[in-house]
Amino acid sequence: MTTVDVAVPARALAIGAHPDDIEFGCGATLAKWAEAGCEASLLVCTDGSKGTWDAGADIAALVARRQREQSEAARRLGALGEVRFLGEVDGELEVTMALRSRMAKVIRELRPDVVLGHDPFKRWRLHPDHRAAGFLCMDALVAARDPHFFKEHGVPHHRPVELLLFECEAPDHVEQVAPAQIEAKVQALLAHESQFVSTHGISPDDDGTERAAFRARVVEKCRDAGRRAGLPYGEAFKRVERV
Repeated sequence: MTTVDVAVPARALAIGAHPDDIEFGCGATLAKWAEAGCEASLLVCTDGSKGTWDAGADIAALVARRQREQSEAARRLGALGEVRFLGEVDGELEVTMALRSRMAKVIRELRPDVVLGHDPFKRWRLHPDHRAAGFLCMDALVAARDPHFFKEHGVPHHRPVELLLFECEAPDHVEQVAPAQIEAKVQALLAHESQFVSTHGISPDDDGTERAAFRARVVEKCRDAGRRAGLPYGEAFKRVERV
C-alpha cells in the first residue's frame, strides 16, 4: 500500500551525503512544505571535495564554492531553517560513533518532526557516502530520541514523528508535488553550477538545450513517482512511521 502526504511538519531536517543530494532526493517536497510554513533545514555530511572531473582543480576553492551553492539552493527551495555542514571529506564518510553523536546533536538542536535521508539499503548503490549517510541518519535518529545516549550534549533528547528515505529500494510513500515546486527543485539544482558537467550533463557552452533536457529529466522523474499513487507528480520515499 502506498501512502500519500504526511502532515506538513512544523520542522523538517533533510540529511544528504553531498551538496545537491538533498535537492535530487526531496527538493520539491521541501519546497512544498516551506510554502506551508515548515522550517526546513538541511544537513550535508561531506565537503564535496571530489565533485569535479578536473584533476587539477583547486580543492579548497571547490569546497568553499560548494558550500555557497548549497546555501543558495536552500534559499531557492524557500527553506526557512538552517543549512549545516559536517565537513567530512568527500568519499571518506564512515559510520562512526563520533559522527553518530554529531548528527544526533543536530537532530536534538533542530528538533525536526520529520527527518529525510538516503535509503542505505538500496542494492547495488555505488557511492559509499550515500550508504554511510543513510546509516548515520538512522543511527543518529535512534540516539537523538533516547535520553541515555550522549548525555554530554547537554541538549534534551528529541523523537521525530516520521522518517522518509529517498533514493529508496522499495518506496511505499509519495509526497504529491505541483509544477511550481518541481521548478523550485530544478532551480535549486541549477544553483550547483560546479556540478553541471559531472552530474547535470550541462556543458560550459550549452545553448540552453542541455539545461532544458536536465529540467525534463527532473520533471519526468517526478511524474514517474506520482504514478505510483495515481498522482500527476510526486517524490517517492520509504516511510518509517514509528521512530
